Amino acid sequence: MADFDRLGPVRTGVKPRWTGKARLIDTYRYGHPVPLRDSAEALLVNGCELTPTTLTGKVVYPHAGVSSPPLTDDTVVALVAAGRRRWKIANENHNGLKTKGYHFEHHYGPGRHHLAALLATMSGLAYLCHTVLDWMDERYRAVRAILPSRRTFFEPLRALLQYLPFAGWDQLMAFMLDALEPLAVNSG
Repeated sequence: MADFDRLGPVRTGVKPRWTGKARLIDTYRYGHPVPLRDSAEALLVNGCELTPTTLTGKVVYPHAGVSSPPLTDDTVVALVAAGRRRWKIANENHNGLKTKGYHFEHHYGPGRHHLAALLATMSGLAYLCHTVLDWMDERYRAVRAILPSRRTFFEPLRALLQYLPFAGWDQLMAFMLDALEPLAVNSG
């Protein structure tokens, strides 16, 4: 993006924005076609650079991105906003996998063939299942209310499943809830 001007006509747009806390000035620079990398056979895309600044001129957090749809004065703001939202969602999910007991970054070296991708997929599926359980299973929500962090939930779960047989998920959650209810009463 530093070499933007050399690649052809660059359009610039300025739009004020209120974040809920501060007023920013967003400066959009965009052009096409822009090579995705520095080589002769690089894929050509539509490139955009967003530089939000405070009213005093301090740069807050610059962004750069690419787009398949053409960028125009009418579409650039919406496409950049959608890209930033998509990045935020992906970043929050990845942080959840890293910090909520899934040990996402610790498992996955290069592996043999597809091991890293398999383990990453399994962690993602576990995260999805636990999210669905949060929505759908009343006992699970009650146990998680007593053991709010995933780490404090996973440790007793591992120990229970290692030493005690349960007929099913409902029996496991009922057992945990019965054992944890005195903790909930004493801490509340």
